[in-house]
Amino acid sequence: MAGAPPEGEPFDGVIAAEALATLKSRPLSFYVHVPFCATRCGYCDFNTYTAEELGEGVSRSSWQASAIREVRQAAAALGSDAPQVSTIFVGGGTPTLLPAQDLVAVVEEIRSSFGLTADCEITTEANPDSVSAEQLRALKAAGFTRISFGMQSAVPHVLRVLERTHRTENVAAAIDMARAAGFEHINVDLIYGTPGESIEDLRSTLGSVNFEQIDHVSAYALIVEDGTRLAKKIERGEIPMPDDDDLADKYELIDAFLENVGMTWYEVSNWSKSGGECQHNLRYWMSDNWWGVGPGAHSHIGGVRWWNHKHPAAWTKALAANISPALAHEKLTDEQQREESVMLQLRLAQGIEISKLPHHEVTDRLVGDGLLDKSNDRAVLTPRGRLLADAVVRDLLF
Repeated sequence: MAGAPPEGEPFDGVIAAEALATLKSRPLSFYVHVPFCATRCGYCDFNTYTAEELGEGVSRSSWQASAIREVRQAAAALGSDAPQVSTIFVGGGTPTLLPAQDLVAVVEEIRSSFGLTADCEITTEANPDSVSAEQLRALKAAGFTRISFGMQSAVPHVLRVLERTHRTENVAAAIDMARAAGFEHINVDLIYGTPGESIEDLRSTLGSVNFEQIDHVSAYALIVEDGTRLAKKIERGEIPMPDDDDLADKYELIDAFLENVGMTWYEVSNWSKSGGECQHNLRYWMSDNWWGVGPGAHSHIGGVRWWNHKHPAAWTKALAANISPALAHEKLTDEQQREESVMLQLRLAQGIEISKLPHHEVTDRLVGDGLLDKSNDRAVLTPRGRLLADAVVRDLLF
């Protein structure tokens, strides 16, 4: 949900029959975007808003009704061929700023409109400072199966650079509360490579996590997004730009540390214990079908991709008028879909079938360079290849 939306044609929410035809053969997921944050972190360019930034015509209290209207639009657009929903991911922003019943009401509307598979994975993101034991019990009782806590770091001076406001001790407390509420699947998000973060700082962060309590870690290199407060500080020379060699060293540290505690990488930036993989994100990487509910949310059905108005006021206004909140859309060509499948599937530990790669001489060169492995007719990134995944994809496609 970050950054400016791509260019596209206007969209009225009517999905072409050829795209709808894929509903019977692919899983269906929902992403639900909660655009609210108590404060804006200095590195963040996600589509989020503090109370002061919202303006007139929208509020946290109006979000639930608008989200439910969009779920009903989805049911009308997808029709009777839509399968039961296999994953739901509530992201943000900070979903846990809202009352648990608001999140539950939207999930219940998806259940009522589509049905949920028996093993449906339902995730919410959460800030350690904005979640309570009562809230977690209510979410678990309503069918949520997974929770993802935004930890980022356990080191105070690193959190200050990121302008994260949560208290480090609240992360462990939040994880304990989630376990007590009955959540079996718990993720922590980490950011590495923050200016001023040492290798010892990163070891301290990893060492602070009780890995008996969680089964998943997402770790992302800090990306300096244009227009953020962090980017402006770097432009003014107040703090240095993240260093690529430092990022590589820290990725290797994370990978080795997590392997030592029983977690295996299954996507370049994600590790889990057996059975702890995030099924929702796997749907994205496999280019399956999903509907995005909320301001700025993106959707994909059968090669048709669209995105909603970014500002909550415009999104709310459209839904109140019973029209699609979509701003624009694009129809991916067969070639674009092939390129996306290479770009996304190659990030997975299972890799991609070699027959789907366009330039076999390039594949062989990348194998020779130690960036790809070939086994069982699949191409898989090597540990070094994971560090250079974007460059490997560029070589394969262009």
